[in-house]
Amino acid sequence: MFLLLPFDSLVVNLLGISLTVLFTLLLVFIIVPAIFGVSFGIRRIYMKTLLKIFRWATLRIERGAKEKNHPLYKPYVNGIIAKEPTSLEEEIKEIRRSGSSKALDTPEFELSDIFYFCRKGIETIMDDEVTKRFSAEELESWNLLSRTNYNFQYISLRLTVLWGLGVLIRYCFLLPLRIALAFTGISLLVVGTTVVGYLPNGRWKEFLSKHVHLMCYRICVRALTAIITYHDQENRPQNGGICVANHTSPIDVIILASDGYYAMVGQIHGGLMGVIQRAVMKACPHVWFERSEVKDRHLVAKRLTEHVQDKSKLPILIFPEGTCINNTSVMMFKKGSFEIGATVYPVAIKYDPQFGDAFWNSSKYGMVTYLLRMMTSWAIVCSVWYLPPMTRQPEEDAVQFANRVKSAIARQGGLVDLLWDGGLKREKVKDTFKEEQQKLYSKTIVGNHEDRSRS
Repeated sequence: MFLLLPFDSLVVNLLGISLTVLFTLLLVFIIVPAIFGVSFGIRRIYMKTLLKIFRWATLRIERGAKEKNHPLYKPYVNGIIAKEPTSLEEEIKEIRRSGSSKALDTPEFELSDIFYFCRKGIETIMDDEVTKRFSAEELESWNLLSRTNYNFQYISLRLTVLWGLGVLIRYCFLLPLRIALAFTGISLLVVGTTVVGYLPNGRWKEFLSKHVHLMCYRICVRALTAIITYHDQENRPQNGGICVANHTSPIDVIILASDGYYAMVGQIHGGLMGVIQRAVMKACPHVWFERSEVKDRHLVAKRLTEHVQDKSKLPILIFPEGTCINNTSVMMFKKGSFEIGATVYPVAIKYDPQFGDAFWNSSKYGMVTYLLRMMTSWAIVCSVWYLPPMTRQPEEDAVQFANRVKSAIARQGGLVDLLWDGGLKREKVKDTFKEEQQKLYSKTIVGNHEDRSRS
């Protein structure tokens, strides 16, 4: 009887059965676990399998390169120049000691002093520690993605077939599945928060809002096949505080919001983002600013202060770097969120680039292109550390407090602690940076002369 059906009816029936099976699998293995915050461990098994494949592919490349006498490229993980942590004064002392009879105490400009600045300039050109933080992190092994390392060439038919199979799996299976999950998560977030927003204020509304947010963000996390390990969860941010974290990608928000309930801070947008913002605002007190208000520092500080002073309101989630860094370092924290006197809850996020590069290079990729790259990667694997809460000390100013928090995040995440402003991603170096070096050199010479005169 089944064989006698018309061809179009057969196709419709098969399509209906396929969609029913797919929806059932999504409901049982993804949506229901996301509601209760549990996992069957399938993603971790998937990650371990990928690691074995990557190791085999890397060993095969290395063996093939040796057979064909191809030199292997190794990325410079720690930079191409070995730098000793010495001060300007110490280095100029060494230069004068080796090339001049004058001591550093002499309050005169010595021609040999320029060699210090020449060397620093050449080192910066050859191994710029700032601009390389805005490009993808190099991998020592090949992860079978289109963005590969320099060593991949044609080695064997098996390796090439494996790469082609990976392309089919990522684009023909994982991508449609992830798009469906992302659509489900975003749709449920908009509908759920809109419905909850009509409920009267109270514990019941707060309870439903929290679990709707957590459920939807967990579905979105699964849309990226994100495998997240949370550490020290007893230090999770509490109401009336500020959660600050290093910033690598827009998905940092989803990573943190799938394990906690936060008030977001940001500019009001239009389009799909605007629809989401208006929906979640009905169920939760987020802090949104109009475009004309964003640059008003006093207004922003006032709104944030009013929020954190109400201990019943959610912790604010802020990324003080103000831009995305490639997850190898932490750059200067803007002082604004450290001036309002609230308890700060530092969070360190470290991604594993073997499975997919989470860094958003906004000067190279638009948001749609970036999300497509994320959804066609193997997975997003990261670790999140909740650090103990920190408060501003009486003798500290906002900048010193921000630097102390930044150092703690960098130390915990194994990241390089840099003093440079992430705004250098799009702007030229400010004249004040040059003036600081000039003042330091002048103080080094004149200061020593003054100390010698007093003695």
